[in-house]
Amino acid sequence: MESAIILILALILIGNVRQLKKVRPLVLLCLVAVGFTVGIVVNQSGGPVAAVDQTKTQLVKILRTLNKKNVRQANKNDSLKAKLTSKAQELGVSLDEQETTPQTSDDDLAKLTYQGQQIITVNNNQPGFSQADLSTARGAWQHYGDLDSLNRATQADALLNQSLMPKTKRERLTVNPTGWHNKLISSGWLYNRSHLIGYQLTGQNNNWKNLITATRSLNDPAMVKYEDQVADYLKASPNHYVRYSVRPVFWGNELLARGVQMRAQSVGDNSVVYNVYIFNIQPGVSLNYADGTSRVN
Repeated sequence: MESAIILILALILIGNVRQLKKVRPLVLLCLVAVGFTVGIVVNQSGGPVAAVDQTKTQLVKILRTLNKKNVRQANKNDSLKAKLTSKAQELGVSLDEQETTPQTSDDDLAKLTYQGQQIITVNNNQPGFSQADLSTARGAWQHYGDLDSLNRATQADALLNQSLMPKTKRERLTVNPTGWHNKLISSGWLYNRSHLIGYQLTGQNNNWKNLITATRSLNDPAMVKYEDQVADYLKASPNHYVRYSVRPVFWGNELLARGVQMRAQSVGDNSVVYNVYIFNIQPGVSLNYADGTSRVN
């Protein structure tokens, strides 16, 4: 009799297979135990049909209760995710784990292939500055690496503060960085002369060491979005400092950068923290990174 009851119990469970997918293994073991118990009851009562009906009723009740709990937990998870996402947006960080890469060398970043996401985080969004890098002992400063043998900009570093921010309007740019083959496309000019460290942060303008050829989408809104975070923080107090580093990433002897890595860390707090890589691409346009020429798709 026990075997018959267990067989019927299995059929009942199969009939509710969709709900069973949400049930933990421990709960299933409990349900099987219920079957054995019912088998014993049947032997004692001699009423198998009534026992099966009772078992089915109890199982359905248990499954429905579990399903309701799963729904409530899912709603709680959705609510928590929404709160975390909102907070992350306030902090200017991303919760998307799949869009991060541990690579930090030029070659590693240059090898990355654009997959539809222009901005990705590097090293879990941690800039990786040492305590010495964050020291304010020398006050605010800025440094621009020398041009390489191909006249390409190499890197720009600074300890930013209000004292470095310009007080005059920016003049017209006249420098043509490597890979400069600009042209009009449907959305406007394809390229911008892009500052590694934005003019609003240091006042550097026609500085060869601080300029690269960048697509409009790379320069603004992508880079500007992160520059604005730093600028807003610096404007909030003359005592605020931000360690800042930006480097263009070239592949081999190409004249057009594949992208730009931006790192920032506010000193003394985490109001500004990021380590991102931005692809130098323009939707609807194929770029020849060897020389900066392009073709509209």
